[in-house]
Amino acid sequence: MQIMNIIKSKKTKMKTFVFCIPIVLFLLSGCNNQPTMPDEHYNEHEGETAGFQYTAYSEDLELFAEASPFVLGETAEILAHFSWLKNFKPLTEGSITLSLITGNKGIRVSLDGPERPGIYRFRLKPETAGKGKLVFDIKTNQQNYSITVPGIEVFEDEDEDEAIHEAEEAIISSPNGIVFTKEQSWKIDFATDYPVEEPFGTVIKTTALVEPAQGDETVISAKTNGIIGFGNQMLAPGTSVLKNKTLFTISGKNMADNNLTIRFNEAKNIFEKAKANFERLSALADDKIVSQKELLESKTEYENAKVVFENLKENFNENGQPVASPVDGYIKHIQYSQGDFVEAGQAVLTVARNKNLFLKAEVQQKYQHLLPDLNGANIILSQGGKVLSLEELNGKIISWGKSVSDESFLIPVTLQVENNDDLFPGSIVDINLKSESKNTALIVPTSALIEEQGNYFVFVQLTPELFEKREIKPGDSDGLNTVITQGISASDRIVTRGGILVKLAAVSNNLDPHAGHVH
Repeated sequence: MQIMNIIKSKKTKMKTFVFCIPIVLFLLSGCNNQPTMPDEHYNEHEGETAGFQYTAYSEDLELFAEASPFVLGETAEILAHFSWLKNFKPLTEGSITLSLITGNKGIRVSLDGPERPGIYRFRLKPETAGKGKLVFDIKTNQQNYSITVPGIEVFEDEDEDEAIHEAEEAIISSPNGIVFTKEQSWKIDFATDYPVEEPFGTVIKTTALVEPAQGDETVISAKTNGIIGFGNQMLAPGTSVLKNKTLFTISGKNMADNNLTIRFNEAKNIFEKAKANFERLSALADDKIVSQKELLESKTEYENAKVVFENLKENFNENGQPVASPVDGYIKHIQYSQGDFVEAGQAVLTVARNKNLFLKAEVQQKYQHLLPDLNGANIILSQGGKVLSLEELNGKIISWGKSVSDESFLIPVTLQVENNDDLFPGSIVDINLKSESKNTALIVPTSALIEEQGNYFVFVQLTPELFEKREIKPGDSDGLNTVITQGISASDRIVTRGGILVKLAAVSNNLDPHAGHVH
């Protein structure tokens, strides 16, 4: 279990009054709908016991705990907040055993469940002074977890004043500090994480035309001459169709030439006549009245007539010849209307499955040397600016051009992706092609950046409830991730989702950065 960070800060036992502006009131609930009290209000609480704050991480959980000083023989209270790292939502169920271990001795206390979602309140009385650690053993229905907080000091009972002084010395503060409580972050789409240092190559920004992949469209043609009938179906581009479902019929009824009904009846009569003749000759052949040659000729006529008749019978009914879709999909084009005459082999409509799509992009010639090193792409949708990676779409780079055309002088690049209903043929999307590189850079999710009048900021976590606004200099971006050239380091944990609401919290409450909050 890796401890990512341990932070100590003052917790004063004061009630915080906050003026909540309407735009964030429903998200930042927990605030009293009263104006901020003046500084004299806080002075009333001088002399109250300071506390410690601890932050630790496991692979799955974040712990943020507030505790009164640990003094030998005195009851200490620990208020612990547990959040899942996968979504930064509160731990809503599970028993937790808290152990305070000093040297080779320890005490423990257990809770069967949270006081409120994500919040566990422990009380214990230290029995051994010295350096120790807190161990939280969490048991849920799915799995067991453990989080350790080292560096805990248990003071002798005569050193209580020293404990309070040390707590005051450990205060984390910032002139730009913004209080955003765990209860607030649990209610929104929120996350924090560390920047990563990894290779980041040149990004080629261009557009791409979305087209059906090869073999993803099926043309359905007329199987005979006749009049098209769609029946009572309302067929139009975009209509879903099922495999083997009849889409239209072709009928030659009331036609003087190429009348399918007449052809069917003719084939039926020829078949029945050939069958009767073959059966008659077969009986005579037993008595050697007819030759084997006559019998063989009769059999051939019968079998040929049978093939023609059964083919028409299988594909013909009283309304005409039905034509079905051979695949599931949707109608892309309809070339004919109800009542039109078609000849055999003419395309009537096109069914597209849209299972796979081609993205056909074109890039400038100056990027030609980068094309062999392409290793991914991010697609930016026009609706809402949603960004999808090539990996999310199970896609791949199919090819890139080895020459340019006389018309555009651009190099074509083709990608194939699986359709997820966000893409549709004929549309144009922005696409960022990514090339490999051996040069590393400091990378953060693009969602972490907050833009203000052309300047960019991120919120750096001082504690899980205290954040500092930090100006940064962004570099290249592939739509999902952005290079940071100045302002933060790899050791700064930042807000990666929900930063805009942290910004609004700075407007909605004007708190002392280390005032804490009331539970």
